[in-house]
Amino acid sequence: MSNDRPVALITGSSSGIGAASARLLAKRGYNVVINYSRSADAAEAVARECEALGAATIVQQANVAEDADCRALAQAAEDKWGRIDALVNNAGTTRFCAHENLEGLSAQDFQELYAVNTIGAYQMVRAVAPAMQAAGKGSVVNVASIAGVMGFGSSVAYAASKGALITMTKSLARALGPAIRVNAVCPGFVRGSWLAEGLGEKRYNAMIERLEANSPLASVCTPEDVAESIAYFAAGAGVTTGETLLLDSGTHLGRL
Repeated sequence: MSNDRPVALITGSSSGIGAASARLLAKRGYNVVINYSRSADAAEAVARECEALGAATIVQQANVAEDADCRALAQAAEDKWGRIDALVNNAGTTRFCAHENLEGLSAQDFQELYAVNTIGAYQMVRAVAPAMQAAGKGSVVNVASIAGVMGFGSSVAYAASKGALITMTKSLARALGPAIRVNAVCPGFVRGSWLAEGLGEKRYNAMIERLEANSPLASVCTPEDVAESIAYFAAGAGVTTGETLLLDSGTHLGRL
């Protein structure tokens, strides 16, 4: 089944940045593939929101750490619409561990984070590349993190996995042009349940207060803020590839 609407495949889109991106791209005329690993009901709710905005949807469970799941996601979009115009590699995981606690992370922790955050993104690019290359155009947006630039965040393993994703963005941008553009967004602290649950309410609120006091823009990101930049790379930015955009209200600049 073909369709004149462009198609966006968004991993990890049952909540947070992924869900916000699905809603925004649906509003801007895309059909969307909504992916979840565990939260089927939440994914279906996002799909209903997208359909109310005029999009057709696919809701599909997949663990991006599994190559077969990645290929099945891409195949579902091709089978239904005959095209994949944008891939948003948003699926991610972490382990919260203070950076100075060197005994707090195991080799398995690193392997599990890399499997989703870095290898999963690579496998998704590989799965969608044939459709994009056949069409002669496509856009990949990798959701990295300021942690991968600055070396802080929820754990050393998380920061390292996102740093690897940023480097991979540059490698793939070079390798897949001119048909496919590959860019990355690097959110800072993002309001939402993921960090609230991981940090606990007290630390979560304290972090927001500290970041608002010390960032030049005196604010922290929302999922909708990040989605705006994802949509820009997905649908615009026609001469931009291999770029890494920091979305942290200027936190990386600090205050003098």
